[in-house]
Amino acid sequence: MSVTQAPVTSAHHHHLAATSDLRTIRMVWRRELIRFVRTRTRILTSFVQPILFLFVLGYGMTTLVGTTGGFDFKKFVFPGIVAMTVVSTAIFSAISIVWDREFGFLREMLVAPVSRGALVIGKTLGGASVATVQGTIMLALAPLIGVHLTPLLVIEVIGLEMLMSSALTAFGVFVASRIQRMEGFQVVMQLVLFPMIFLSGALFPLNGIPGWLAVITRINPLTYAVDPLRHVVFAAQDMPAAAAARFATGVTIFNYTMPISLEILIVLAFLVVFLTLAIAGFSKTD
Repeated sequence: MSVTQAPVTSAHHHHLAATSDLRTIRMVWRRELIRFVRTRTRILTSFVQPILFLFVLGYGMTTLVGTTGGFDFKKFVFPGIVAMTVVSTAIFSAISIVWDREFGFLREMLVAPVSRGALVIGKTLGGASVATVQGTIMLALAPLIGVHLTPLLVIEVIGLEMLMSSALTAFGVFVASRIQRMEGFQVVMQLVLFPMIFLSGALFPLNGIPGWLAVITRINPLTYAVDPLRHVVFAAQDMPAAAAARFATGVTIFNYTMPISLEILIVLAFLVVFLTLAIAGFSKTD
């Protein structure tokens, strides 16, 4: 009798564990959204830097480089600014982990009878959701600089934003799991975030750059998140051949131009690696 009941008991146990994990993920995800909605100052300040880059840098560089077939630098840099918004929000959403550790709330979560993997996944999904919303709101600026939007383009951009933000949130959670003080997290993120953004091709074309700079951009995982975003935005624009050649998309390694599918796989691998490391980091946290 006990032999026949064992598989049923085991299956029931796994079902309860999966239900508990899903409940935990939903709880942590919802907490991140509530925290975001209640911090209106954070919502407003997160747009200041991207808007300054878009209009100040965009108009300033346009006067220097001019336009090509009606396509100017503002339109080129727009996908990079959207990516900047997503990445900044995603990485810094993990700062709440350090905040919770300092005030003791993290310990309360870790001693609860829930999977730490579920906590990490919920945190990653919450931060990614917030970052995706922030990046999507930036699309409202597109008509102001002459970027044409289509329903398909918006859907594709949201999908890419979600993937990008998930990968960078997982990276931020991994870093936060190893840092005890909020000041330390801010310093580390500033040292990592800005080089990643500036060396991803978000603010300049990847074609025609010096060899040493090309090598750095190719080993930067954010490069493979920005390029697909720029590709789908440019595909919906009426770009003349001269502008398409000057502001070319695609990441080329040894004369091989990567397809978007491969770039997405690289970002997905980045997500899996740092999600795994973040879960391992939480498992060692007490």
